[in-house]
This record gives sequence, structure tokens and C-alpha cells, in this order.
Amino acid sequence: MPELPEVETVRRGLAPAMEGRVIERAQVNRPDLRFPLPDRMAERLSGARVTGLRRRSKYILVDLSTDETLLIHLGMSGRMLISGLQQGRFHHDHPAPAKHDHVVLDLEGGARITFNDARRFGAMDLMATADAEDHWLLRDIGPEPLGNAFDQDYLAARLAGRGAPIKSALLDQGLVAGLGNIYVCEVLFRAGIDPRRKAGRLSKARAQGLVPIIRDVLAEAIEAGGSSLRDYRQADGELGYFQHAFRVYGREGEPCQRQGCTGTVARVVQSGRSTFYCPRCQR
Repeated sequence: MPELPEVETVRRGLAPAMEGRVIERAQVNRPDLRFPLPDRMAERLSGARVTGLRRRSKYILVDLSTDETLLIHLGMSGRMLISGLQQGRFHHDHPAPAKHDHVVLDLEGGARITFNDARRFGAMDLMATADAEDHWLLRDIGPEPLGNAFDQDYLAARLAGRGAPIKSALLDQGLVAGLGNIYVCEVLFRAGIDPRRKAGRLSKARAQGLVPIIRDVLAEAIEAGGSSLRDYRQADGELGYFQHAFRVYGREGEPCQRQGCTGTVARVVQSGRSTFYCPRCQR
């Protein structure tokens, strides 16, 4: 599942092709993805101007001149593909339609945005822009980890007294938005915290110290273009490459990369997900 950096990378890739442009034609090729698609979706999108692209957690939000917002979730294999845009210029060469091209948006100037999803675990919806934060997929999400509301005092207070493992706590989207399995593993490695440690047993100082580490890891991943695992691609089709900088994720059996540590990276399963950590230096 793409995490915050991958979704932010896609948002940034889509913005130059979409922002300020009219959706001249929308084509919806099936009635549902993971959930039913909204009524009259093609009709409601066609003729609307894109006024802005935002990200909330792992969702892309496309604001429209019709006072509606298109919500996009990539799911496990969803891709937003751009054609007709090359080196900053629009041209009219588009690939032939593919089997899993479920929603196609033709924009003024010649760009085409295609949502392709082989597994159909992605989702799209339309909602009133003014009520976007109350959408059932967004209303219970916690603060953005790169925003001002996610600060050291907030995290320390939310972790205090929690009996869940710290990794599970950081994966709770109600506590902080957008963090997933990969980046939580990386964060806890940098912090030197055992992912199995109960969140409420962390000292206030260690809990507070997680905030700048979370921000650093996410910022580095966004700068690197997101991670490319399995089906993930950037909007322009290029692979992200932050995975080459993983210090612990996917490195089971390899020497710990922390300077001076002689440990070996181990893997355990927590809540059905693989956790990678160094038993020697993460405490």
C-alpha cells in the first residue's frame, strides 16, 4: 500500500498537468472499484476546472470549480498515469486503452490522466468541497505528520498510557495520518526503539524525540520520489528510489547499519505485518 511519501509524490506529479485546467471529457469504464463510484461521475467531472490538488493522509483530493472535490485512493496497485505531457509541453500521443484503465480524464491542452488499477483496491468519490473533512474516509484521521498540529507535546500525550506496541500505535491513522509499515520501521530504527515496546512505556523525552525523526524520514522519502515496491509508480511512470536508502526495512539477516553496532536485522510479525529491526541496538 503506498504510504504518505508515495501519495505526495503522485500529487506533485499530477499538479502541473491538472491544476488550472478544465476536464474536457471524463470517461468512467466501470460502476465500482473497491466501493461503488459516485452517481453521474463522468457528467459531474466533465466541464469542471481543477482549482487545486491536495493530499490528506494517503488520499489525493482534487478540488473543482463546481465546489466538489474528487477523492482518490490508490489502493495496492492503483496508478495515476499521465500522457500527452512531455518535458513541460503538451502533445497528443496517448497509449492505447488498457484493460484496467477504469477512469480517464482528458484535460484542456491535451493532457490525459488515467487511473489504472489491476486489483481494483483503489477508490474514488465525489463530495462537496466544504464538507471534505467530514467524509467518512477522512473524518477520523489524525493530524498530518508534517503539519504544525503534530508536535512533540501532542505525540507524547497521545502515547502516554497506551498498552499497544509503539509500532502499532504509530500505524494508528487516528493518531497520525499517513504513516505505514515501511516508514514506521525506518523511524523506530533511527530512534533506537524496539518496535515491540509498549507505547506507554516510552519516556516523555523518547516519545517527543520521535517527531523530528518522523518528519526527517518522510521528507527524505518525498525528496527521493517515494518508494517503489511492487506495483507503485510515480505519476510520470518513473520508479521512486527511496527503497535504496532503507536502513532496516527488508534487510532481514543483514548486518545492522548503525555505526558501531554488531547486530543483525531481524524480522517479526506484528498484527500480520512484517517488522524489521535490530534486536541489539533498538531498545
